[in-house]
Amino acid sequence: MSREVPVGLAVAEKFLGLLIIVIGVIMVYVTHTNPPAQPVASYSGIFMVAGIVLIALGVFLILAKAE
Repeated sequence: MSREVPVGLAVAEKFLGLLIIVIGVIMVYVTHTNPPAQPVASYSGIFMVAGIVLIALGVFLILAKAE
């Protein structure tokens, strides 16, 4: 017997993935185009990595099959 996933749950998972991708892209774009000033400039790499991780997580949520 196959157990069907509710349609709303699958749609919510894909929407959340898309939202996370958008947040990650905005984070990477803003950090790249408008780097922070000198006192916190050393932390800009952390924000770039965090944005890339969010993009990867969003892609994973979109590609994952809900079971």
